Amino acid sequence: MTDPRERADGSRSPDPQPDPQPDAPSAPIELTEAALEALLFVAERPLTRREIAALAGADRTTVDARLGDLEVALRGRGLRLVMSGDRVELVTAPDAGPLVARYVGADAVRLSPASLETLAIVAYRQPVTRAAIERIRGVDSDYTIRTLVHRRLVVELGRSERPGRPYLYGTGFEFLERFGLTSLEELPAVEVDVAARLAEEGGEVVADEPALSG
Repeated sequence: MTDPRERADGSRSPDPQPDPQPDAPSAPIELTEAALEALLFVAERPLTRREIAALAGADRTTVDARLGDLEVALRGRGLRLVMSGDRVELVTAPDAGPLVARYVGADAVRLSPASLETLAIVAYRQPVTRAAIERIRGVDSDYTIRTLVHRRLVVELGRSERPGRPYLYGTGFEFLERFGLTSLEELPAVEVDVAARLAEEGGEVVADEPALSG
């Protein structure tokens, strides 16, 4: 009988390869406090709770519980757990800053009064547009905002739904670390008249990005 894999010139076609099988789902890994700390330590960026849950094969309740345990355990130590929305990250404790800065050879860059004022507006009224910041300050703030973005104290959160879709700004993890905060809820209260002025501006909604057509 003729081998169907034999060609006219006498050569043989290669044996057919089996269809690749889908990878089996990864087995769940126990999300201990120590394992979570190690994961956040090696991460090169903030992780979301969803990412942590997917990596460990755990549910959100377990992730939230371990994050709470780790936050308590790190109090009084050299690292802090900071949370901003759904994202979490390990940072150095503020009181360790001078020694860490000496090791890396860079003291903290001082902020100008204009930068501090702009940063305060962003922190208390985020998400906020540049136009809103300038209305509160009464001066052009483009350079100051770009400087704060460059230092990663302020980040672009998206675009506003207003005409022209201007950028919306908020604070980043560098802001929390710089000022020794673990979340925005720890910001000190502002005076009543200042709060009223801030309430007139900001509080924008981040517009949904249009889905890409496939």
